Amino acid sequence: MSHIVIVGGGFAGVWGAVAAARVRGGEGGPRITLVTPDDDLVLRPRLHRLDPDAARVPLKRILAPVGAEHLRAKVTDIDTAGHRITADGREIGYDRLVLAAGSRLVLPDLPGAGHLFDVDTAEGAARLAARLRGLDEFTAVVVGAGFTGLEVAAELAARGNVVLVERSDVVGPDLGPGPRPVIEAALAELGVRPLLGTTVAAVDAGGATLADGTRISADVVVWTGGVQASPLTALVPGERDGLGRLAVDRHLRVRGEASGDVFAAGDVAAALAEPGHHVLQCCQHAVPMGKVAGRNAAAGLLGLPPEDFAPDPYVTCLDLGAAGAVTTVGWERTVRLTGAAAKERKELVLRMIQPPLDDAAEIFRAASRQGVGIPR
Repeated sequence: MSHIVIVGGGFAGVWGAVAAARVRGGEGGPRITLVTPDDDLVLRPRLHRLDPDAARVPLKRILAPVGAEHLRAKVTDIDTAGHRITADGREIGYDRLVLAAGSRLVLPDLPGAGHLFDVDTAEGAARLAARLRGLDEFTAVVVGAGFTGLEVAAELAARGNVVLVERSDVVGPDLGPGPRPVIEAALAELGVRPLLGTTVAAVDAGGATLADGTRISADVVVWTGGVQASPLTALVPGERDGLGRLAVDRHLRVRGEASGDVFAAGDVAAALAEPGHHVLQCCQHAVPMGKVAGRNAAAGLLGLPPEDFAPDPYVTCLDLGAAGAVTTVGWERTVRLTGAAAKERKELVLRMIQPPLDDAAEIFRAASRQGVGIPR
């Protein structure tokens, strides 16, 4: 029996397993194994709410109904020439491999970095929530005014004083000028104090010191800087971009990998979303990439034609806490909704990213179209 191995238990990995199972159909098709050390799919877009238990979805309730296996193990090696991976010391052969190992937060090399908090993982969000639990009022320094930093700052502002530190001279530098006035107004409404054009030079148990020597006393310092693709990408021959992502073709096969039997999806893949724009490391792109990679991995073994990666048009929905939210459309990020209307859209998105559970027909139905279905 042929074997499809999927490495990673995030959005791309889970939907890759489901999509492969959907193509396989009933008995007799390829075996499908998802390898990850975790028991849960973590809905990372929910972690800024600091309720990590609400962001966990048991993998068995998604994989078992569709007949995909879950091996609880950590992958430490990939041998593409030998068509095998090593997980917890055990070698596992494959006919098709889908690498969907995700990304990780890049922590800075600065004095006191061990005192930093983050919301990159469920464990990180739980650690931050535990530190703030029981505090009637606190001061938080949030480092980075990108998408995650803004959502964390807005969430924490409902309970404490927040200082938002950003290296750029503007908030949301990667979000562009479109939504910036809305974001700036929301930060002012929430009482968040932006400190722009600077960064943190050192951290200790009592706060942070900025690059210009300014000292900020704080109960927590939250780092929301950039992420890098999983180091497992270095074990797969192929071109990589500045984030460590593997270059893939329109079927999500890894370019430059000799056998053509390796696919990449999610935060480890630099796929073209549309002419002139590559995907971002977000669930909006990870979900359809997982579906296409898993589907094509199975299709190749079953003699079926491959499917092109063609995600839904790009949109964003930024949570601004008690100040509402802001949604944008297109790569130029034209503002579509603000305030309460945008907040309703954000809540809808946070519900929509959770896969159906326990019901194979519903799970397969959700896998039948590439996108998440987020309305524009």
